[in-house]
Amino acid sequence: MDPILLLTQALNGLQLGVMLFLMAAGLTLVFGIMGLINLAHGSLYMAGAYAMAAVFAWSGSFLAGLAAAVAAAALLGVAIEMAALRLLYRRDHLDQVLATFGLILFFNELARIIWGPAAIFVTVPAALSHTVEILPGAPYPAYRLVVIAAGVAVAAGLYLLIARTRLGMLIRAGASNRTMVSALGVDIGRLYTAVFALGAGLAALAGAMAGPILSVEPGMGEPVLILTLVVIVVGGIGSIRGAFAAALLIGFVDTIGRAFLPALLRDLLAPSAANAVGPALASMLIYLTMAVVLAIRPQGLFAARTG
Repeated sequence: MDPILLLTQALNGLQLGVMLFLMAAGLTLVFGIMGLINLAHGSLYMAGAYAMAAVFAWSGSFLAGLAAAVAAAALLGVAIEMAALRLLYRRDHLDQVLATFGLILFFNELARIIWGPAAIFVTVPAALSHTVEILPGAPYPAYRLVVIAAGVAVAAGLYLLIARTRLGMLIRAGASNRTMVSALGVDIGRLYTAVFALGAGLAALAGAMAGPILSVEPGMGEPVLILTLVVIVVGGIGSIRGAFAAALLIGFVDTIGRAFLPALLRDLLAPSAANAVGPALASMLIYLTMAVVLAIRPQGLFAARTG
């Protein structure tokens, strides 16, 4: 196995992992505190990507695009929470799934109406279009390294917010006992809105940073939503630590599996069989990982609590 290729794919796995964490952190907070299953979380990821692409093309500033993406998605999240999701808090999970699935269809069609069905390709910022030689003979795109660093910085900031601030205290208390928090005089409705806006902003940040790596197109949120749900289940519902650990695990498993498993099977099986089985098995690895984790720890890697 080529060590340079292994290092490159490991970094790709780390980059995917931090992106998944940005998605999973908001979604696990929303479910842990509100008890709301929000399948439209991927639509906020898509909204962030489109907002970044539009502002970046208009202004030429990638940072302005990132800021606009986070702000626009946070406002959109507040609007969705106030207009639609507040009606679902006391409904069962089936109603929540059906309603938020309807939001997916709505936002996908809205994106097609505004930007058209064709994919939009966002260029990497000129300042980050070069490669960095991590080891001799091992160049790696500077933009992906910045994505990794930004994801880790956001994870650290989110930890400080949850563990060291009054808002974080309320979030943790709301996840443990919403009724008691409300009885103590906290406006639980405003807390819900703030948490949903935070989750929407994190999802948008992930979508905005994914824009130059992937294409921006209608429906781009659904594939990453599936991975995000796997991360939440593996990490433990409501756990930020679990989401971070599981995101890195799933990112590595998915990336390394897709890169090396087909080639490994070619050494063990006939070429035709390896070509047929390899890609399918590689795509199943994350679900096999989830099954193994749940068989050992049904509650996930960490206890199902925020923190």
